Amino acid sequence: MSDIITTAVAALSEKIDSFDGSAKFVIEGEGSIVIDSDGVRASDDEADVTMTADAETFQSILDGDLNPTAAFMGGKLTVDGDMGAAMKLGAALG
Repeated sequence: MSDIITTAVAALSEKIDSFDGSAKFVIEGEGSIVIDSDGVRASDDEADVTMTADAETFQSILDGDLNPTAAFMGGKLTVDGDMGAAMKLGAALG
């Protein structure tokens, strides 16, 4: 597991206790993180929605410098699956 994934799991765990549904962040070239009712963990499990971004974009979203919706609209974040779950997670990160 990369340092980026380890750091991201810790940062997301501080922001989100649990999530109604399941979401997966795929950080290109690094790995993936799953957020669900059990919390946040490094995993490649199936999820209701999968969001993919490069490490820089993901870090900007985590830091609050980039709105997840703006990242999606700008083509920096791809979303595959349940758009409603993606929007709920975006609100939780905001």
